[in-house]
Amino acid sequence: MALHMIKLCVGAATVEDLLEWQRTREPGGPWVMRTRQTPKRAADLVDGGSLYRVFKGVILCRQPILAVNTVGEGITARCEVTLDPTPVRVAPTPRRAFQGWRYLEPRDAPADLSIEAFGDIPTELARQLREAGAW
Repeated sequence: MALHMIKLCVGAATVEDLLEWQRTREPGGPWVMRTRQTPKRAADLVDGGSLYRVFKGVILCRQPILAVNTVGEGITARCEVTLDPTPVRVAPTPRRAFQGWRYLEPRDAPADLSIEAFGDIPTELARQLREAGAW
């Protein structure tokens, strides 16, 4: 059964900022999100799960999870989550701040945006439409 992960995206205000950061940090390399704790339900994450990103209190995109690996041993151990390099935009959904990462059940995950229906609208407009209940 698929299970998702959710994490705050600190330092990036938009999906475009995140993409630019990745281009300059690890050009051509795999997209790896590093964290201290290895998820106990890693097999469920790899089985169709995604990493949902929260930008300034709003979930804006997700990236399918390709692999979850523990690197190192003992106190130097850390987790590396390999992600699909192409973010999928989702319906902007408010989310309160938290530390680290959390599991996200599929029933609680926001729906993917249909590019055909909405086009590539600005993030701020999408947020305003969501708050007004028009989206």
